[in-house]
Amino acid sequence: MVTLRPMTIADLPAVMAIERATFPLDAWSEGMMRGELDDMPRTRHYVVALDEDEIVAYAGLAAAVDQADVQTIAVLDKHQGRGIGSALLTELLAEARRRGAREIFLEVRADNPRAQAVYRRFEFEEIGTRRRYYDDGTDAIMMRRKLDG
Repeated sequence: MVTLRPMTIADLPAVMAIERATFPLDAWSEGMMRGELDDMPRTRHYVVALDEDEIVAYAGLAAAVDQADVQTIAVLDKHQGRGIGSALLTELLAEARRRGAREIFLEVRADNPRAQAVYRRFEFEEIGTRRRYYDDGTDAIMMRRKLDG
């Protein structure tokens, strides 16, 4: 069974290994991730997913005023297809609501249909494209979901 808990600085070695494995072409640096954690809980909410004692996934949210953004979701390849990404996204949506967001945005790689399908199941709608958004020149599909109460 997978459990979620807030991410801490001590989690960074495991998180960065997942980051590099999941996003080899445009992984965030450890400095970028530390910067995100420095903004917790003021404007950020980051969680890790543990399978027993092993961190197998993580996700992050940025929130300000009435808008939130999914910053990242990453699940180790061998743990995909078990609902972990959905559990993380559910947590981010709940946190966005707790913070008073009325809508939540994200970018997803145009060449990642699996992630796009997950977001559509969670009622995200495509609202545009950011051309050559990723370091390797891949487009990003911008998506939005309105949040109720």
